[in-house]
Amino acid sequence: MTIGPFNKALGAQLQPTRRKIVLALKQQGGMTAAELAGQVGITSMGIRRHLTALERDGLVRYDLEQRGQGRPSYVYHLSDKAEGLFPNNYAPLANELLGYLSHAGGETAVTQLFEQRAQRRIRNATARLAGLSLADRVAGLAEILSEDGYLAEWEQVDADAFLLSEHNCAVHDVAAAFRAACNSELTFLAAMLADAVVTRERHMLAGELRCAYRIQRRVSSGGD
Repeated sequence: MTIGPFNKALGAQLQPTRRKIVLALKQQGGMTAAELAGQVGITSMGIRRHLTALERDGLVRYDLEQRGQGRPSYVYHLSDKAEGLFPNNYAPLANELLGYLSHAGGETAVTQLFEQRAQRRIRNATARLAGLSLADRVAGLAEILSEDGYLAEWEQVDADAFLLSEHNCAVHDVAAAFRAACNSELTFLAAMLADAVVTRERHMLAGELRCAYRIQRRVSSGGD
């Protein structure tokens, strides 16, 4: 069973039997364990073991559904998280739409759009991090960024300095076409760390392996 060229990408994330289960559910929708066992070609006991693992990883969910006469059956479906295993066209679409916006309203319109995004992120992060020390806010920002797909980590360099790194850019293709996306990132971090100076020291769009921000406590802040 194949579903085109992204089979290879799925194979890097799932072992072969679980990949077959995910592909079967993607192609055919909800299926019972017995139906999946027949589709994949393993025993019912084996399929349940793999389904348990996929459910634990948040990739599969089940519902009780009535199918004909008798008792309801457990019917398995892909979760929303599992949809992330399959390719999408979000970045080209976003760039296309932003291109239309830029053509109609100029670069200012694009900048304003990313500024709105930054302000939304600031509001959400403030609700989580308000009142925390500088170190705890840096740690919290790393967690928020990782949740957003940036694969972030942080380290304390000395008593007044920190390094926040992003090993993945969740908006890389968009940022490559519209640098306002990168400026928006700095706006977000600077707002959340107003008692520090935030400087980008490494930049993926400059050919670096990661984006890295040095966070230096302002002397005038008087500490946390």
